[in-house]
Amino acid sequence: MSRAWFAKGNEAMAEAAILAGCRYYFGYPITPQNEVPAYMSRRLPEVGGVFLQAESEVAAINMVFGAAVAGARAMTSSSSPGISLKQEGISYLAGCELPAVIANVVRGGPGLGSISPAQSDYWQATRGGGHGDYRTPVLAPATVQELAELTMDAFDIADFYRNPVLILSDGLLGQMMESVTLPDPQERRRNGWLAGRELPAKTWALTGARGRAPQSIRSLIMVPGELEKHNFRLAEKYALMQKNDAKAEITGDPHPQVVLAAYGSSARLAKGALELLKARGIRAALFRPITLWPFPSEALAELAKRVDRFVVVEMSLGQFIEDVQLAVAREKSLKQVRIGLLARPGGGIPSPEEIVAKVLEVLA
Repeated sequence: MSRAWFAKGNEAMAEAAILAGCRYYFGYPITPQNEVPAYMSRRLPEVGGVFLQAESEVAAINMVFGAAVAGARAMTSSSSPGISLKQEGISYLAGCELPAVIANVVRGGPGLGSISPAQSDYWQATRGGGHGDYRTPVLAPATVQELAELTMDAFDIADFYRNPVLILSDGLLGQMMESVTLPDPQERRRNGWLAGRELPAKTWALTGARGRAPQSIRSLIMVPGELEKHNFRLAEKYALMQKNDAKAEITGDPHPQVVLAAYGSSARLAKGALELLKARGIRAALFRPITLWPFPSEALAELAKRVDRFVVVEMSLGQFIEDVQLAVAREKSLKQVRIGLLARPGGGIPSPEEIVAKVLEVLA
């Protein structure tokens, strides 16, 4: 049964993880995601789960590895510098094909930066911040409701593909409070990402060799040529993700003069700008990717067939814009279009009025 709640984004994400069957959480404190481990420390023992504050971010991600290799649903969360420390472990999870959920409540960077919200971890998340040829699905919620729903989906995606999944939140979304309806887990599986799919049995999990031959899971593959075969097989899995799982929301005028492109918290502000632009008689639409990887290139390329003015809004210094440019270039030479950038790095938050000003500049 679903239930209504007025909650912080971080707390809604934590409770949604528990509803999704997460019973193991390993983390380390860092602002602005501390409500996640604080909530998990109280709630997981109530449902028979395990909360453990690790001695470091490196330890936490390797504890996630240990729980995942046994077939459990496990999660960690952190904020930008902490996620950087987890990258080696994320690469190990991907190399061993282990499902896990990693949430990044992004803060300003580089370095220690600030505790203000930012989107400057886009490249790290979508390109894979660790070593080797691997990819991870990246989900970008824009509301507390969506943060809860996508967290539940993340565990299903991870189990379905045997792959780590990233949730890219930020300090604004994690700290704000909104009304959220926590879905019933079975209802979410029927209507969410898993709809029409079945989760495979975890026959690969290391649960002891009772009644079967021993098996192992490893990413150290020393036989010449075997690692290449492994990577080609992983690439086939990533290609399936790109084919089946790219998701975007397009709102606003159905016949736009200009398209705003934004995700997460920036998309919330861009929606406000749509109303201001409409009042000025400017037809504008918003392209909001929900999966940052796989990036919904086809949906944006389709828009580019009939629009040649775009404004990218991001709380970073021009990272997300690269994927926008690549998608638009599938239909038109970049010389045929004009793509403006409103960048607010290091904790700066764009206002709807700033977005309108940038649109006017691009349309001039």
